[in-house]
Amino acid sequence: MACPSLKSMDRWKRLSHITRDERSSGGAPRARTLRSSAIISTMDAQPELVLLAKALNENGLEAILIGNMAAALHGAPVSTIDIDLFFRKTPSNMQKLKRVAAALDAVILRPYYPVSALFRLQRDRDGLQIDFMGRIDGVKSYESVRGRAASYQIGGQTMLAASLDDIIRSKRAAGRGKDLAVIDILERTRDEEARAEETGNRG
Repeated sequence: MACPSLKSMDRWKRLSHITRDERSSGGAPRARTLRSSAIISTMDAQPELVLLAKALNENGLEAILIGNMAAALHGAPVSTIDIDLFFRKTPSNMQKLKRVAAALDAVILRPYYPVSALFRLQRDRDGLQIDFMGRIDGVKSYESVRGRAASYQIGGQTMLAASLDDIIRSKRAAGRGKDLAVIDILERTRDEEARAEETGNRG
């Protein structure tokens, strides 16, 4: 959940080295550099996201970045110290999650409630916390979120991020004040993203 490298939120930079994988009209993958959109703290989460993406990819655990961190990759001007992911809670994936935790030198904390679908990876040396959720508010299934997710290249590693529509649905369904407070920002970013993609497709 919390990323220690994001604790200082008073200085910002735009990341020009994060790219989003897209499909051209012919179906071939392409990458678009997000030169003026993905805004993260100068003491940013990128090193942690690269290590996380590398651990996920090498251990074959598919998970989708959600929440404000995912929204920031889409270009939303939001700040966060949380790293939250949505995954399929299956016996196979739980074994993969253990390997991801080992790769990050972290441990998996037991859920706060026996029926909880939240698993927290925590690294004692620097307080890194990453939350893996087996379910999130406002969406029907992992597959539906996966089908709408965007793929980003971060430091040479692939990271899936939930669509802004799904992030908005989840925040609206959760109904917490801090979630509802950013919905207008996310909707404006979604509309700008759609216009930019439409312009790109015409070009």
